[in-house]
Amino acid sequence: MNIIKTFGFYVFSDSLDKILLKPGYTRLLSTISPNSYGLSTKDPLFREALMNSDYLVLDGVYFALSSILLLGKNIQRNQGPDVFYHFMNQMNQSQGRVFFLGALHQTLEKIKTKAAIEYPNVTIGLYSPPYKPEFNEEETRQMIKAVNAFIPDIIFVGMTCPKQEKWSYVHKKELKAKLICCIGGVFDWYAGNQPEIAQIWWKLRLGWVKRIVDRPEVLKRNIPNVIIFFKHLFLALVGIKKYKNGTF
Repeated sequence: MNIIKTFGFYVFSDSLDKILLKPGYTRLLSTISPNSYGLSTKDPLFREALMNSDYLVLDGVYFALSSILLLGKNIQRNQGPDVFYHFMNQMNQSQGRVFFLGALHQTLEKIKTKAAIEYPNVTIGLYSPPYKPEFNEEETRQMIKAVNAFIPDIIFVGMTCPKQEKWSYVHKKELKAKLICCIGGVFDWYAGNQPEIAQIWWKLRLGWVKRIVDRPEVLKRNIPNVIIFFKHLFLALVGIKKYKNGTF
């Protein structure tokens, strides 16, 4: 299994086939991008969640520039949609159980209806938590109870970044599943709430451009975090600062 350490993060750079689902231990898969990197510099728990994920995959392809320019190593792309389709196909072949945690109930029902057609052998569970920045103890207990009553092989979590990563990291040991995948925006894409980005955009490494065209508010929200990443990359390239102990 190929892992590349860059900017203090251990990034999975291999085929998703290398991620084996084994009973008895819950593993966490998170994604990293320039945006999530920038967020992590301001949120210690989020940074801890990313650094301690069992699998941290390349979502925003430009985060790979830190590895390419500083180490001379590229990182294999495994973006949110790649993760989703890979494991849904795997679950369809093995007649697995998948739980969708997050998003509005209407969105989850759209996902379930579509998946029943495209992945007829997958048994699907759903739970829509309250739409709020943080959950109280009772809300968290209900979320965990819903998941564990279903006993999924895989949990897809879509509660926006960084809430989904932090919640999954903190409660990972309480969840009865083989793999937890934090894939955020894939919920809306698959449900049809947002236009799904065509594969050609991903192949050209311009998925972010199409996303901004479809949702211009994303640029306003993410640009400060992306600037942090490129600033840190520049400082590292010119040798002014080095990444150490989780921060510059």
